[in-house]
Amino acid sequence: MAVDVPGLVSVIVFYVCILAIGVWGSRKSKKVEKKCSSSKSEIAIIGGRNINILVGIFTMTATWVGGGYIMGTAESVYSPTQGLVWALGPPAYVLCFFVAGLFFAKPMRSKRYVTMLDPFQNRYGKAFTVTLLLPALVSDILWVACILAALGGTMSIILGLSSTISIIISAAVSIVYTLLGGLYSVAYTDIIQLCFIFFSLWLCVPFMVLSPAVTHSAYEDTLCVYSQFCFTWHEVRNVRCDKCKVVSFSNPVLLVLQALGGLSYQALYQRILSAASSVQAQISCFAAALTVFIMGIPSVVIGVMASAADWNQTAYGLPPPFERGETGKILPLALQHLTPTWVAVLGTGSVAAAVMSSMDSVLLSSASMFTQNIYKTTLRKTASERELQWVIRISVLVVGLAGTGLAFGDDSVFSLWVLSGDLLYCVIFPQLLCVLHFQHANTYGAFFGFVVGLLLRGLSGEPILGIPPVLLYPGWREENNVIRQYFPYRTVAMLFSVVSIPAVSCLLKLIFEHQLIPQSWDFLQVFKKKNEVEEDEAPDPCEEMNQVHNTKF
Repeated sequence: MAVDVPGLVSVIVFYVCILAIGVWGSRKSKKVEKKCSSSKSEIAIIGGRNINILVGIFTMTATWVGGGYIMGTAESVYSPTQGLVWALGPPAYVLCFFVAGLFFAKPMRSKRYVTMLDPFQNRYGKAFTVTLLLPALVSDILWVACILAALGGTMSIILGLSSTISIIISAAVSIVYTLLGGLYSVAYTDIIQLCFIFFSLWLCVPFMVLSPAVTHSAYEDTLCVYSQFCFTWHEVRNVRCDKCKVVSFSNPVLLVLQALGGLSYQALYQRILSAASSVQAQISCFAAALTVFIMGIPSVVIGVMASAADWNQTAYGLPPPFERGETGKILPLALQHLTPTWVAVLGTGSVAAAVMSSMDSVLLSSASMFTQNIYKTTLRKTASERELQWVIRISVLVVGLAGTGLAFGDDSVFSLWVLSGDLLYCVIFPQLLCVLHFQHANTYGAFFGFVVGLLLRGLSGEPILGIPPVLLYPGWREENNVIRQYFPYRTVAMLFSVVSIPAVSCLLKLIFEHQLIPQSWDFLQVFKKKNEVEEDEAPDPCEEMNQVHNTKF
């Protein structure tokens, strides 16, 4: 396929503009460093807690409206085995932001944490924090791979540009401006990227709806498919009429997975902690719930139109994308064949903007956790601010390269999108819930809950990674020599982890308090310093000001 030179030039101009804004953001960051009493590393991580509410709403929305969100939603809606009820991204993220605003924003922001891992480090210590960083890091790398895979597929179809080159260039641009300015570069580029995504995607909708290939009869058939549902526990199959789809009970389970899994991303708390106050952090969450839903509507419409289209009337021809195994590329295919060329190019730009708006946030979040909670507190306690800034930059580069390498290996954006939140839902969300809302949780319970969640999730298998299940739940079936489980095994792992943490914590507390086992067996020294833990979680503001003063001088 020949390269679309005008389209390629347009995308390059867009990339240059984004890079220029990122450089401007880095200058803004340096100005804040001179005026703000916060350390340079804190300014890079959370903007010195000086991000205004409008910028906060934009950057919070843009982080979630990534390539996985846009292309994954269109893919799931178009797929004949899924359909409109599988457009779980918009309602899941609405739920995610509302829950975050109600139950997580205030306790995190009011205690002036710097990263999501700070409450764990204060209560459980360094060893458990390192343990918890690993699944968070793996999830971030999968998220980077997901959004880069989305961009590579889009550019290869519409612009005729190699997906490898597209992925490398986009990753390089995101890495560079994230290295330069930290959260300020990320936040200000997010504003431009989100505006461009909104304008270009909504512009594509009327052209696609009015496309000659989307016939009236096909559109009615599609509406019938999406409005008549039969429910079964086990599998998707037609049981009421030839045009009827079945909704598995796994739909609400997967929706909960994406919503609660989203609560466990450092990228979310980076924006919450950058707000000037707890109230501002909550308002940002509630506003983002509305904007993220609006941003998902065009992808739903594109998926519906692609399903209703007569592909034989387009240059794509027959068989349709699903039969060719190109469901994961349905958004760029629909843009290319159901809209004019210049509209398709704008659509490509929207995917590029979505990819960079999420990728830069993920890169910075992983780098922040490693620098703040591992390097600064464990590896190099005497590290200077300049050294910490370089650690952030190197961490951004490492995570970016890891995600970029993984992006070449999977064609299904939706599968990577779901998998990125899987570990967080089963392992980290229970920990975060208990450390913030259960005062008696201790290190023993946290370790036990971590092992239980991880073990149950691992034994349940993972078809995407080719891991066969060892633990079979009711309703499992073997399809094409692959065992698939229709029982909500992820939720089982999450719930067992949630219950295990307080149960084991309280049990061991009673055992040690009643001296049923020797105090010397408390090898983690949890009950010897329980009074110190409470003091650590509520730092004295005066003491904090003194620490800042000492750091400055």
